[in-house]
Amino acid sequence: MKKKSIGWLLCLLLVLFSAFSPVYGQEVKITLNRQGIPLESLLKEVEKQTSMSFVYNTSDVDLNRIVSLKVSGESLSQVLSRLFDGTDISFSIVDKHIVLANKNSKANRYQANRITVRGTITDTLEEPLIGVSILRKGTAYGTVTDIDGRFWIEALQGEILEISYIGYTSQTVTIKDEQPMKIKLAEDNQLLDEVVVTALGIKREEKSLSYNVQQVGSDAVTSVKDANFMNSLVGKVAGVQISSGATGAGGAARVVMRGMKSLTKNNNALYVIDGVPVFNTGMSGGDGQYGEMGGSDAIADLNPDDIESINMMTGPSAAALYGSAAANGVVLINTRKGKKEKLALTISNSTTFSRPYIMPKMQNRYGTSRGLLSWGEPTAQRYNPEDFFNTGANVINSVSLSTGTDKNQTYVAVSTTNTNGILPNNSYNRYNFTARNTTNFLDDKLTLDLGGQYIIQDNTNMVSQGQYYNPLLPLYLFPRGDDFNEIRLYERYSTNYGLMAQYWPYGDGGLSLQNPYWVQKRLLRISNKKRYMMNASLKWMVNDWFNIAGRVNLDNSDYRNKTKKYATTLTTFSGINGGYEDAMRQERSLYADVLGTFDKTFGDFRLNANIGASIYHTSLQVMGFAGDLVIPNFFALNNINYDANYKPLSNGYDDEIQSLFANVELGWRSQLYLTLTGRNDWDSKLAFSNQSSYFYPSVGLSAILSEMINMPELITYAKLRGSYTVVASSFDRFLTNPGYEYSSQTHNWSNPLIFPMDNLKPESTRSWELGANLRFLKNRINFDVTYYRSNTLNQTFLVDIPSSSGYKKAVVQTGNVQNQGIELALGFNDEWNGFRWASNATFTLNRNKVKQLAGGSTNPVTGELIVMANMPVGWLGKENVAPRVILTEGGSMTDIYVYNQLQKDNNGNIYVNPTTGGLSIHTSETPDKVGDLNADFNLGWRNNFSYKGVDLGIVLSARVGGLAYSATQGILDYYGASESSAEVRDNGGVPINNGRVDAQKYFQTIGTGEGGYGRYYLYSATNLRLQELSINYTLPRHWVKDVADVTVGLIGRNLWMIYCKAPFDPELSASTGSNYYMNVDYFMQPSLRNIGFNVKVQF
Repeated sequence: MKKKSIGWLLCLLLVLFSAFSPVYGQEVKITLNRQGIPLESLLKEVEKQTSMSFVYNTSDVDLNRIVSLKVSGESLSQVLSRLFDGTDISFSIVDKHIVLANKNSKANRYQANRITVRGTITDTLEEPLIGVSILRKGTAYGTVTDIDGRFWIEALQGEILEISYIGYTSQTVTIKDEQPMKIKLAEDNQLLDEVVVTALGIKREEKSLSYNVQQVGSDAVTSVKDANFMNSLVGKVAGVQISSGATGAGGAARVVMRGMKSLTKNNNALYVIDGVPVFNTGMSGGDGQYGEMGGSDAIADLNPDDIESINMMTGPSAAALYGSAAANGVVLINTRKGKKEKLALTISNSTTFSRPYIMPKMQNRYGTSRGLLSWGEPTAQRYNPEDFFNTGANVINSVSLSTGTDKNQTYVAVSTTNTNGILPNNSYNRYNFTARNTTNFLDDKLTLDLGGQYIIQDNTNMVSQGQYYNPLLPLYLFPRGDDFNEIRLYERYSTNYGLMAQYWPYGDGGLSLQNPYWVQKRLLRISNKKRYMMNASLKWMVNDWFNIAGRVNLDNSDYRNKTKKYATTLTTFSGINGGYEDAMRQERSLYADVLGTFDKTFGDFRLNANIGASIYHTSLQVMGFAGDLVIPNFFALNNINYDANYKPLSNGYDDEIQSLFANVELGWRSQLYLTLTGRNDWDSKLAFSNQSSYFYPSVGLSAILSEMINMPELITYAKLRGSYTVVASSFDRFLTNPGYEYSSQTHNWSNPLIFPMDNLKPESTRSWELGANLRFLKNRINFDVTYYRSNTLNQTFLVDIPSSSGYKKAVVQTGNVQNQGIELALGFNDEWNGFRWASNATFTLNRNKVKQLAGGSTNPVTGELIVMANMPVGWLGKENVAPRVILTEGGSMTDIYVYNQLQKDNNGNIYVNPTTGGLSIHTSETPDKVGDLNADFNLGWRNNFSYKGVDLGIVLSARVGGLAYSATQGILDYYGASESSAEVRDNGGVPINNGRVDAQKYFQTIGTGEGGYGRYYLYSATNLRLQELSINYTLPRHWVKDVADVTVGLIGRNLWMIYCKAPFDPELSASTGSNYYMNVDYFMQPSLRNIGFNVKVQF
């Protein structure tokens, strides 16, 4: 697609926006015909037509006086003259206010002596409060704060302003002069989340939102810190499933909101930092037996101490303004900035120690029978695989400085994260440098916000799962009768090679086995990353009801990934002299937007509108080489044998999305809100197609019942809401213009495989939701409920076409995946004599259904109807052994089918060979559905107790339903290394048909050397755990001579698995990028139990 520059659109918007500057001096024309009504009613009619407000002292003006007025197209001055002719009332027009005064009253001095008072009202965290009421005491003259917490009011020196806001303690302030005022309101015992940061950083009143947004504070990710802060949110938010990557500290996380929607595309949520999307290409691990090495992702680079708050936008309606990337929901992260009139230096440390949490149960009392098999006689050897693991350590240090005045605020921070994993020679290190400055100019009409982050990250030997680069297979399968100490010396001098060679006398066993110490110390996987993020925004307050803001963000990452394979590494991975891989990876992201905001009240109506444009350019480039070495163990690109086994590593692309968007919110009496949103994207992936762009709208309605009707005293606040949204997402790049295929093995190019098509459509998600937000007992109890349904259409299928076409596959766009579910959140917050209890419980239920596959559609090349009764998408391990995920209409995206079971006789009993006493496996052509991988529902319960400086935090999380598959258990059983195989031997065999079958014959039938048959190694994924526990104590200030606030505490994560039947942690994810490879263990690194302490000192 020819790129369309939208620079002219940005300029046009700037010109149009500047034209909105008001000219208040112009007279407004009024038409009225009212007979015999009170003066107060007539004044309200004038206010509606003029968008101005009357200011008066109720003791000076008789509001009940009956008046009549008939005018047509007369000026405001003429109308006022008629209205007050012959009375003692004088009037004057001051900006947007009409000031009435008694000519004989002292209040008339207001005209001559008034001053303009300006100020800002925030909460104790210095977040602006919208809609705060400011009244001159004893009058009806007042105003409210705007979306940035700002206000101005005409008053006299010495007068008193009354400040009030729902959920906060009221204040009175005496006016001294015209200096800007800064007022902080403290929360009352009950709290209402009045202001929420939404898409593009737009602030909205919570009661106006027509969709579900859940906000969590910084304490959710800093009370028990993790190298990837997303892991700290497990069990704390409804509608979100978070699975930690199996790579240990710093590994990528899998975050899915309201179920998986796309059959072929990534279903992870979009990350947004301060309103700007994050280019997130990282993922952890891979699918199947072999998979990929573990890794991190872009969001894991953030320092948790730099986070102010996180908003989870679980539905497309909440995230529609972010465009095509937001169909899967948004994690909106707001970072810290400097605080006004405060100098704060904070130093913190979090240190945790890790051990394996859930591991397969293995035996050590039966010895070696042959090779790697442990089916021998009882042995005196007591081999324990856990001895291989180290005690991991994760140390996070952070220093931050916050300072500022009304005009300038600065925040700087430095943090280090240093982790040694539980596996030998596994480490993760990260260094964060952050700076941010906010400056106000021109009487606070211009705000410049500059920020930057520089991140250095390196990791070594991150292990996920599978056979490759994984020390756990040889570790778990080591024959029990042998001495493990023999292989601790993992390399010995070889006279044949003249160098130190790997010592592993057991062969690869068909599982790519090597000495586990060699894997960690002589198969080195090293990744170094340097990343810098720079952002700038400029906001101009044109007047008190219109502003325009522009911002630009640059996010660049440079990786250097190396793999060093020492000589005598298994030849599956390199030649006898070793191998080397060196690749550079560049990720570039540039985002810019301009946004105009209109916020004005017209009588009973308030109009808040945003219109803007953006451009988002991302690119990825990979360059490198891999191959065998000429000189052993000399790792350099010029030592690669380019005449033999080598391959170039090259990949890359550029994407760009140009967008126009608008959002309009119309409120009536702060009781009813209508929201309309529209966005149009020009996406480079649409190049060579008939469609150059796509538009998607949303509409929402919110009603505050507690302000519309009288509610029982029990109910403090009640809101009903609903929304409907259409979000489009482009198909994969290059589908409209497939390129030639390059083979890194043969170094040849081949013709494209996919038939080019120009009539492709974006994938479209149509969703609606209904919900309610309730507060009880003066906001002590809150209850939020949301029901949603989404249908994702135009799914992408590849179908076979005749080879005579010159291609092998064609694209068909059809299908429908539905997700529907319920999100519940129940909270409680109260205090008794200094003891505070805050509790929040979440419930998430999602039902995923494939409504339609490609069956019945037309093949675009042959014109024939497509027959697709089902769609196999992958095996959860070894083909024809493991369970298989198969999609069918009416089923879910994670339905599991099995083909194999123990052979049965004509009576339905398991067949036991009468001669050998052995068993056999029967393979059916038609598989049986045995369940699915999805949870029935998820639960979380978070509690915080505080009393006299002591804070106790407890998080419980649970998953109910779904299945999990352990290939690890099947292989351990096959080799006789599992505890279950030992227990059966202890009991004399497996009871079958009123007899007993030899343990080895049984387990080597239902298990294989590469996995266990699915029917016998599926487990319930239901689990309940103590997710987090923290206890902190804030020392009395006089203990440290009032120089600082000091908090010390003990912390823990994954302390107690209360219930789990699976032989591994089903919440751990070997692959964070796959749509179906979940709840699977193929020698996956175990999850971690973390125990430690933290210290925080704030000056």
